[in-house]
Amino acid sequence: MKLARPLFAPHMSFAERAWYVALRVLVVLTLLYLILPVLAIVPLSFSSSTFLVYPIPGFSMRWYEHLISSDEWRMAAKNSFIVTPSATVVATVLGTLAAIGLTKADFHGKGLLMAVLLSPMIVPVVVVGVGMYLFFAPLGLANTYTGLIAAHAALGAPFVVTTVAATLQGFNHNLVRASLSLGANPVETFFRVTLPVIAPGVMSGALFAFATSFDEVVVTLFLAGADQTTLPRQMFT
Repeated sequence: MKLARPLFAPHMSFAERAWYVALRVLVVLTLLYLILPVLAIVPLSFSSSTFLVYPIPGFSMRWYEHLISSDEWRMAAKNSFIVTPSATVVATVLGTLAAIGLTKADFHGKGLLMAVLLSPMIVPVVVVGVGMYLFFAPLGLANTYTGLIAAHAALGAPFVVTTVAATLQGFNHNLVRASLSLGANPVETFFRVTLPVIAPGVMSGALFAFATSFDEVVVTLFLAGADQTTLPRQMFT
C-alpha cells in the first residue's frame, strides 16, 4: 500500500510551514477574487428581468432563446469564431518568430524594435483603432475579414512576443547547436528541439492573444462593417 506524501518536509521550521500554508491560502483567495465577479454574472443570464439585479426575480431562458433565434446574434457569433481563431494563429506564429529572432540577434536598434512590437499593449486602443483605419482604408482592408483578422493579430502578437521572449531567456542554445551538428536541418531543429522547450510560453501567449481578440470591441468598431460584426460589437451596440 502506497503511503500518503506528508504535507510538510521533516526539516521545515514552524515559520517555514506557516509561510507554506499562508502562501497557498493567499493564492486561493486571489483566484477567488478574480473569478467570482465573472461567475456572479452567470446566474443573471437566467433572470427573467431585463435589468442586472440580485436577487433574481425569476428563472427564464428567454435570453438564450433570443440569442439562438436572432439572426444578428448568430451572425456575430459566427464572425467571432472566424476572426478570433484566425487572429490567434497569425499572432502566435508571427509573435513566436519575432521573439526568437529578437532573442538570438544582437543589432543596433533592437530595443527600439521591441518597443514598437509591444506598443499596441501601451498605446490607447482608440489611438490604435484610428491609426489602423487610416492605414487599412486606402488598402481596401476596411470592412473586410482580412483587415479585421490582421488588426486583431497585431493586438495579440505583443503578448506572444513577451511570453516567448521570457521563456527563451533560460533556453540553452547548445541544444540547437548539438541538433545542427548531428545533421538536423533548421526546420527539424525548431520543431523537435526549440518548440517543445518554449511550448509553455507559446501556449500562454496564444491564450492571451485569443482573449484579446475575442474581447476586442474598439478596433472592431473602426474596421468592421455590418457583415463583420463580432459578439463584443453586438453587445456594445
